[in-house]
Amino acid sequence: MSLMLPDLGGLTFWPMRLQKPARGIVAKIRDGVCSKLPPVPRVVNPTEIAMTYRFDSYRTPVSVLRGMALVCVYHFVLLGNVANGQSLPEPTWERLPRWRGFNLLEKFHRDWNNAPFEESDFEMISEFGFNFVRLPMDYRVWCRGGDWNRFDEDVLREIDDAVRWGQRYSIHVCLNFHRAPGFTVASPAEETSVWSDAETQRVCARHWSEFAKRYKGVPNRNLSFNLFNEPGDVDEETYVAVVGKIAEAIRAQDPDRLIICDGLEWGQKPVAGMRQLRIAQATRGYSPIQVTHYRASWMKGASQFPVPTWPRIVADATLYSPTKNDIAREARRPLTIRSQWRVDTPLRFRVASVSSRNRFIVRADGKTVFEKTFDPGPGKGEWRSVEYREQWQSYRAVYNRNYETTIPAGTRELEFLITEGDWITLSEIGIGHRDANGRMKETVLPFRNRWAAPPSVLTYHADRGDGPAGRISHAYFIGDEQENRQWLWDVGVAPWTGGASRTGVVVGEFGCHHRTPHDVTLAWMEDNLANWQRAGIGWALWNFRGSFGVLDSKRTDVKYERYRGHKLDRKMLDLLQRY
Repeated sequence: MSLMLPDLGGLTFWPMRLQKPARGIVAKIRDGVCSKLPPVPRVVNPTEIAMTYRFDSYRTPVSVLRGMALVCVYHFVLLGNVANGQSLPEPTWERLPRWRGFNLLEKFHRDWNNAPFEESDFEMISEFGFNFVRLPMDYRVWCRGGDWNRFDEDVLREIDDAVRWGQRYSIHVCLNFHRAPGFTVASPAEETSVWSDAETQRVCARHWSEFAKRYKGVPNRNLSFNLFNEPGDVDEETYVAVVGKIAEAIRAQDPDRLIICDGLEWGQKPVAGMRQLRIAQATRGYSPIQVTHYRASWMKGASQFPVPTWPRIVADATLYSPTKNDIAREARRPLTIRSQWRVDTPLRFRVASVSSRNRFIVRADGKTVFEKTFDPGPGKGEWRSVEYREQWQSYRAVYNRNYETTIPAGTRELEFLITEGDWITLSEIGIGHRDANGRMKETVLPFRNRWAAPPSVLTYHADRGDGPAGRISHAYFIGDEQENRQWLWDVGVAPWTGGASRTGVVVGEFGCHHRTPHDVTLAWMEDNLANWQRAGIGWALWNFRGSFGVLDSKRTDVKYERYRGHKLDRKMLDLLQRY
């Protein structure tokens, strides 16, 4: 049976053949719906196309008629929805929908990956119930021969495919220049700066202008432009001025195109000037970085992060001399940890920085169990680096060294203090114990260290359960201040929900690297997802397939499920689907 279709509002269609199984009819009809994209060789004129349905497995006229009826009903209902714009919510710069989806990284970095986007990703994302993809791209992938004034049409057609598949599977596509001419947070840095160089601004504007011309007529419900990725080294006045120039170039080609810009300070700070430009904004979900980027190879210092927990106790451990009168008396108290240690227990602490000569002491119920004089000076020593501060006529050294002692059995209170000198910062503390199986474990607490903040008073709690004497099933610290769901709201959501900078908002990236324990990752993700749901803010996980994603993440603490040739993290997927 052949069915001739009229031209419905300029929509373009591909021929398709429906075969057994019948349960696939809806998906395959959906796959025939395309977009108002620039013609490419595979596109067929809608006035010439015949949609052909073949039902090889139906033996009786009644079955054939039923199949034809289902096809017609689903076909025209779906086409009606698409023609009426009902398949995706309509966004405006003042109010973005609560999109939910993923980042796809096929064109993320020229030197790492420049593959075509994969239709199967769009199909799976749609089947999982999500409606958004962000495509962070490196502009160099479509520069022919390394010339940023010449575009490679073959690469651009691969981006056309992604936009088209977005429409086919009812997924909004957000195009992002993760590396724009003159700006990137990745390595290597750009040779010129888009924030200060007029020629670079012209080139960047031309690239976005080409995209605007290419996709003119694609509805905003299907497509948006995200201009830059995580600007962090530019002042607000300059940023708004450059964004204004890029927006002007886009609107010269497509006056109504939806434009989104990342906030400042790597996407964390709203920008009031975007309202005047009629531009929506994007933020990030990577706080605290010690949880999300634990042991991430590309982040300096991440290998030294302690094993993450969530929620996290927040504690300060800068110790000041009792004679340092420019610091409030309360801030000159010891760091205190209370518990009931029944057996001799290993204690480790990391000294971060030392100013001048200091006498440092650890006391257990008032008795000294560790004592050391730290005396930084010129040349080599225990420190990693040292500098002389002319203003204070003293040396300040970075140690980043661990020191160890033992907490005697029966101890109820530990104190860390300096009795003379200037100040010392501790970066973390670790208390050892044997678990229920007799294996040695360590409970680690990192310190935040705000200047002049009083050292914390903490409790170390050990659950012994029914195990042998001296064994501990679970140990943790308790303090007055936590990083938790409310903290995430206060630092990551509240700044975006009101005030002069209020625009539409989306979380362009969030997630945890696969080295973060899976249970910690899920607990942290749920707190963020609940906050964004409460605020009506959409999000995109970094990434879909890969170390942050639901597929092929290579976590060692996940029982994966096989799915279409991939390893699916079902627990993470279920969590995302709930929000």
